Amino acid sequence: MVPPVFEDVVAAQTFIGRHLPPTPLVHVPALSERLGCEYHAKCENFQPVGAFKVRGGIHLIGTLTPEEARAGVISASTGNHGLSIAYAGRRFGVRVVMYAPAENVNPLKMQAIRDLGAEVRLHGRNFDDARTEAERVAGLEGLRFVHSANEPRLIAGVGGIGLEIFHDLPQAEVILVPVGGGSGAAGICLVAKHLRPEARVIAVQSERAPAVWQAFRTRSLQPHPRMETVHEGLATRVPFELTCGILWRLLDDFILVSDEEIQRAIPLLARHARLVAEGAGAASLAAAIKLREQLQGKKVVGILTGGNIPMDRLSEALLAG
Repeated sequence: MVPPVFEDVVAAQTFIGRHLPPTPLVHVPALSERLGCEYHAKCENFQPVGAFKVRGGIHLIGTLTPEEARAGVISASTGNHGLSIAYAGRRFGVRVVMYAPAENVNPLKMQAIRDLGAEVRLHGRNFDDARTEAERVAGLEGLRFVHSANEPRLIAGVGGIGLEIFHDLPQAEVILVPVGGGSGAAGICLVAKHLRPEARVIAVQSERAPAVWQAFRTRSLQPHPRMETVHEGLATRVPFELTCGILWRLLDDFILVSDEEIQRAIPLLARHARLVAEGAGAASLAAAIKLREQLQGKKVVGILTGGNIPMDRLSEALLAG
């Protein structure tokens, strides 16, 4: 794999721009006052599938070779990556087979993937079981396997978030990025360190699924034994080579937040910004609250990566908040 570079992100954004409009960067006065900084939310929950990953899906599926497009693609996902690939597959007329764990998946996301025309197959107890099976089946059925993180075109595609941020807020000083597999953080780092090297990009992950955080700290790709978060967009047990390689070179810092801190951030976004966030999407605000002493007076962007939260979990969060 050849890691993408800034120019790849620019080229990807040119392609994606023909299919997806920019998402809003919203200044939130109430949260800014609470945090003591100028807080902006990058609203990837406004994407047609409710999450940022559609950028990468559009780029990858839209630039398949004719042979790959005719054969179709196969991948694995706990939700938003699957939505991204399914949406792009429908848009470009490409068959999509999506594997997901048979346990603890977001039913809203799984049904949405089916509604977009993808074939959903459930396998194993967790994401890694589903991914391993999808890789095995890809060769047997002649499908192009799409890795959720080790795909340069996915990373280049989601890196367009960074281009839009610096277009709307050129003086952004801190960008907080939730991490599952790390494609979003990797793509944003490629942009930030090219356009504004002094801007700090800080990744955030659940302390109940700290695989990529551990990889960043130890500079190793060892799986982590703990993957217990309820927030599926952050539920990664195995760190990935391509995204971690970029993060090792370019990411400024990486912090952990608790699932409870994430849960408390969901109603804050609803109340103060009128924004619906899934747990992964609210993790950036949870990180901002945890780091508020460091963020005083700064221009801060929190990536609201997605809004695909089950209604019962949203109701629970709003009632508790």
